[in-house]
Amino acid sequence: MKVPIKRVSRGVSLCLGLSAITAVSAQEKHAVSLSPSKMPKLATLDSRYLSYNVEMVEVTGGRFWKPYKAAGEGQATAATRTPPDANQQVGLNPDLFQYRPPIDLSNPRLRKLAATLGPAYMRVSGTWQNSTYFQNDDRPALSQSPEGFKGVLTRDEWKSVIDFARVTNTKLVTSVAISPGVRNAEGVWTPSQARAVLDYTKSLGASVAATEFMNEPNFPGPGSAPQGYDAVAFARDVKLFEAFLRKESPGTIFLGPGSVGEGVSLAPGGAQIKILETEDIMKATGAIFDAFSYHFYGAVSRRCGGKIGIDQALSAEWLDRTDTVETFYSALRDKYLSGKPLWLTETAEAACGGDPFAGQFADSFRFLNQLGSLAQIGVRVVMHNTLASSDYGLLSEDTLEPRPNYWAALLWKRTMGAEVLDPGVPRGGSLRVFAHCLAVSKGGVALLALNTDRNEEQFLTVPVSGEMLTLTAAGLESRQVSLNGAELHAGSDGSVPSLKGQRMEAGTVPLPPASITFLMLPTAGNKSCM
Repeated sequence: MKVPIKRVSRGVSLCLGLSAITAVSAQEKHAVSLSPSKMPKLATLDSRYLSYNVEMVEVTGGRFWKPYKAAGEGQATAATRTPPDANQQVGLNPDLFQYRPPIDLSNPRLRKLAATLGPAYMRVSGTWQNSTYFQNDDRPALSQSPEGFKGVLTRDEWKSVIDFARVTNTKLVTSVAISPGVRNAEGVWTPSQARAVLDYTKSLGASVAATEFMNEPNFPGPGSAPQGYDAVAFARDVKLFEAFLRKESPGTIFLGPGSVGEGVSLAPGGAQIKILETEDIMKATGAIFDAFSYHFYGAVSRRCGGKIGIDQALSAEWLDRTDTVETFYSALRDKYLSGKPLWLTETAEAACGGDPFAGQFADSFRFLNQLGSLAQIGVRVVMHNTLASSDYGLLSEDTLEPRPNYWAALLWKRTMGAEVLDPGVPRGGSLRVFAHCLAVSKGGVALLALNTDRNEEQFLTVPVSGEMLTLTAAGLESRQVSLNGAELHAGSDGSVPSLKGQRMEAGTVPLPPASITFLMLPTAGNKSCM
């Protein structure tokens, strides 16, 4: 079916003709004109730019963020508190967490759905990884973790990660244990556990593509670091780890520092959470990292007292927070790691497992705006948290049903290539346009247009024909999305539909209210895409 474009028909009355002309003129007047053949190149991304996390606590089993359907909409009260578990984040209400058995990474449906998102990086880390003990034998899992640790990872569990990576076209990213269990009598980090994991990984014929030292070193207390851990202690330890890594796995990209929570306030009402400053961390460590890594959340979720609601999901202020934080961390990168790439190794709608709307259509605007905006700036890799756990997972953890962000990710993978172009449209406002070389043809251009206006159509003028793929939903709160009017569903085996586009002629292209549209222009003739 062709996209309808307003034109003046012959043989109509003068009154109707003038009405049609007025309609065309109004559209053309407000349409954003694009010149795909002339769009200059801005950046080149990693071919695995869009990637994801599988938290270590998912692999080992443990208490992770409780879904809202079980937790209710508010915070648990002191009267309903359950006893704290050793393997959960320090200082938070235990009722915010729920035990999960180890994720079944051999599940055929999970593997097929994940493979469709390849190539990608899979980061197995998170706060829980900081204190996870690797049981380097083939005996049954320990019933209790050794002193100085809070969780146990078995060989079988780690092998399941390696096997999953092989069949899904993902490369492994991780971090190492840094808790008191890996420290000597003076409290200095030792490589015994890191070496055991790395040696076992090598014995399976696998490798670690990239690693951070620890998860979020500027939150050392919740991250199970020793009491009083500061920037100087981190610098001492991370330099020991660097020497170990360069010798034992020289091909592994060393990422760091992996900070979070700066640039915008995560706390309700703008309150500041006490953390170590990344500026101090980088002063102490110096230029030892191969790439500067950071984490981004626009806020904490309602579990942790946040107040971001679905009514704010399409606002410019909310969408632009990703740029604000990137600006903060890129300035530190430029100062201490000049010329090194920037990796966003953990991100989602909100920290603490996401808000209720993290799994709804509303969050796909933040998700894709973040991908498009950070690509223009030149961020090399973006890793979504998580693949299939809690409310911000790309897949429902119970049924593995794809959520709206999964379909958004899949369309990005199918259309947006690694070469980033300048669409010539200012960022911000209710219409956001991003351009890349088309992933599937030389010279072609892919466009992504987000109409964040909930009530009004917007328009693009495109000089060449192509295909259009538009995501819409019954409402922003919907967990089901439609592509060009047809609902999207995965098969029971994890297969996905072909995601065919709708024919689009050159001219004025309408963008429905609250919609996401990918345009594929294979005949654009952009020289940067040859």
